[in-house]
Amino acid sequence: MDVIVAHDRSELLAARAALGIGEDGASARPGGQDALALVPTMGALHEGHRALIRLARERAEHVAVSIFVNPLQFGPNEDLARYPRTFDADLEVCAAEGVRVVFAPSAGEMYLPDRQVGVSAGQMGTIVEGAFRPGHFDGVLTVVLKLFNLVAPDVAVFGRKDAQQLALIRRMVADLNLPITIVGAPTVREPDGLALSSRNRYLSEADRVTALSLSAALREGAAHRRPKDILHAAHAVLDAAAEADPPLALDYCSLVDPATFAAVGDGHQGEAVLVVAGRVGATRLIDNAVLTLAP
Repeated sequence: MDVIVAHDRSELLAARAALGIGEDGASARPGGQDALALVPTMGALHEGHRALIRLARERAEHVAVSIFVNPLQFGPNEDLARYPRTFDADLEVCAAEGVRVVFAPSAGEMYLPDRQVGVSAGQMGTIVEGAFRPGHFDGVLTVVLKLFNLVAPDVAVFGRKDAQQLALIRRMVADLNLPITIVGAPTVREPDGLALSSRNRYLSEADRVTALSLSAALREGAAHRRPKDILHAAHAVLDAAAEADPPLALDYCSLVDPATFAAVGDGHQGEAVLVVAGRVGATRLIDNAVLTLAP
């Protein structure tokens, strides 16, 4: 089936009509499927995105993918200008995976020149990843809310690799009473364990060896069950990587509550997320592992 490419709201409405989905939203289809699932992306699609699309197809009759490099979520010294843009290749991926609609707006379509109102990520947006990227999550939530309003999906699928982003989107949906089901998809990894990311293409061979310390730290931490032991084991790997050539410049390694992203205490039981982030050369990478802590 051909992919319908929409660049603005009117083209999105025409696409929904072509799929038999009303402007006022969609109800569940026979067999329990929803009508439309959205996979928001910034393009440069890889196997991780394919996994998101496949999960979306399990949940809905039709899948829409948005492709938009969102300037609001990039800081002044981040890689907005060099972020990979591979639209033609992305369309081929979408067609191969059965996507029905690709929404590819311009920045002018998404944001007024005198834009004043956006979404605040609140306290959770200022800690862990937010402490290193001020305003990042405000930009993420603002664009996600706009995409929800424009595409009007029943379901939206996000990767668990961006664990804090996923937690904040769930919170936004709850706080703002949005009629959308949020689905988290497992992290997809390359054969050597590196979490798939559009930024992996920036890594040299030597960079990649160092970058593998992130997933290695998660594995070492996951072998323990007490917070202090988990963090000690993870930091041992990351400290060694800091002495590598090239070195890992660690931003954080934290064990946090999956709902609030506050650091867990020594007596914490149940689910926790071990999150890591750092820079190798000019490339910044994040990763995480969900752990279950027991007495």
